[in-house]
Amino acid sequence: QVQLVESGGGLVQPGGSLRLSCAAHGIIFSIYAMGWYRQSPGKQRELVAAITSGGSTNYADSVKGRFTISRDNARNTVYLQMNSLKPEDTAVYYCNAEWTGWGIDYWGQGTQVTVSS
Repeated sequence: QVQLVESGGGLVQPGGSLRLSCAAHGIIFSIYAMGWYRQSPGKQRELVAAITSGGSTNYADSVKGRFTISRDNARNTVYLQMNSLKPEDTAVYYCNAEWTGWGIDYWGQGTQVTVSS
């Protein structure tokens, strides 16, 4: 049973910070690339940040300089530190695990992030 469990979402004011966590179960975590995606109502799901099994990262242009993705292989967990949050960051954030080269990926349930005054 593969399970990705996100946590850390919530309501925050513009300029505030949140840290999302995604704990993976049932996979050999260290060999998976991990990513955070987000989706707002009526919009396509977009990649926010990703980190490879080797620790290389990439970010959507809209979040560069504000968000940081990291992973702790000992805890089978990937994090997304979100700073300087903007209303346009409001979305459901989803954790993704991808076994690169094998076409295998898994998704979490999502966690709501709302940035509002």
